Amino acid sequence: MNELFGTLSDGTSVHRWTLERANVRVRILSYGGIVQSVEVPDREGRPGNVVLGFADLDAYPAHPEPYFGALIGRYANRIAGGRFPLDGVTYALEPNNGPNSLHGGGRGFDKRVWDMTPVEHGVRLARISPHGEEGFPGRLEVSATYTLDGAGALRIAYEAVTDAPTIVNLTNHSYWNLSGAGNAAGHELRIAASRFTPVDEDLIPTGVAPVEGTRFDFRAERKVGAGYDHNFVLDKGVTSAPERVAELYDPASGRALTVATTEPGLQLYTADHLSEPFSPGDGIALETQHFPDSPNRPDFPSTVLRPGEVFRSETVYGFSVS
Repeated sequence: MNELFGTLSDGTSVHRWTLERANVRVRILSYGGIVQSVEVPDREGRPGNVVLGFADLDAYPAHPEPYFGALIGRYANRIAGGRFPLDGVTYALEPNNGPNSLHGGGRGFDKRVWDMTPVEHGVRLARISPHGEEGFPGRLEVSATYTLDGAGALRIAYEAVTDAPTIVNLTNHSYWNLSGAGNAAGHELRIAASRFTPVDEDLIPTGVAPVEGTRFDFRAERKVGAGYDHNFVLDKGVTSAPERVAELYDPASGRALTVATTEPGLQLYTADHLSEPFSPGDGIALETQHFPDSPNRPDFPSTVLRPGEVFRSETVYGFSVS
C-alpha cells in the first residue's frame, strides 16, 4: 500500500509504502529510505514494533543525528579527516563528525527523497546522486529494493553504477528493540566474527585485532550491554549471496532476529548517545557494511566502484519467536 505520509518544509511530498506478509508488517518512507516500523509477533502472538522511529514526518528532520531506520550512503560509517585518495586525486568531503565525514556527509542519502516503484512483495527506491554531491566523485545511479519473502524476512538489495571512479558503502541504520519498548541492553547477541577493528578517540579504525579475551567476543551468544560503536570483521568475508552472521534475542518477548549479508563487516552500535524522546540503550544497530575508513586503508576490503562495474549488496533480516 502506498500513501502520502507528509510534506517537507520545501513542499516535497513524502510517501510511505507498507509491506505485509507472513505476519510481518514493514513501513518504508521515500524520505531517506527509512524503515519506519517493523511489526512482528511475540511468543504470545502479540504484534509489536521492533525498530525505533517516529510517527510523523517532521520528527525525522528534527532529529537527524540518530539516522533512525535510514538508508545510509554514499559512504556508511566514517572517513578520517573527510578526505580520501583515488587514482592519484585526493577528494575532500564535508566533515560532519568532528574532523571526519560520517554516513555520507551533512546531506547524505538519509536526507534525500527517493523515487518509489512497486515490485513483487516489495518496493524499489532509486535516485541519482550527481557528481560532487557531498564531495564524492562520479554520477551514481543507486537503488535499494525492500521485499518481504515467504517467511516474512525483510530483504534489502542494493545496486549502484557510476560514470567515474568513486567509492560506495551502503547500509540500513535501523535500531532494533525486540521488546518493542524500554531498554535493549538485556538482549542477547551472537556475531560470527573472530576479529574487530579497534578505534582511536575519533572512532577511526587503527587496525584489526582478535576478539578473543576481550569484551568484543560475541562468538557465543551473550548479553550486549553498553559501550559499543565498533566494526566487526566477519569470518565469512565478502560473499556473493547473504550468509548468516548474527542473531539477536530478547528473552522477555521471545522475539529473535537473524542477520544475513554479503558484506564483510558489521557495525555494532548500542545507541549510548540517544536523547529525547528516546533514552541511551533503547535500541541496537547492526549495520552490515564494508569497514570504516576503507578508502584510506588499502589493507581493508576495497569500496572502489568503477565505470562498467555494478555494485551489489544484500542483507536479510529474519524474524522468529521461541
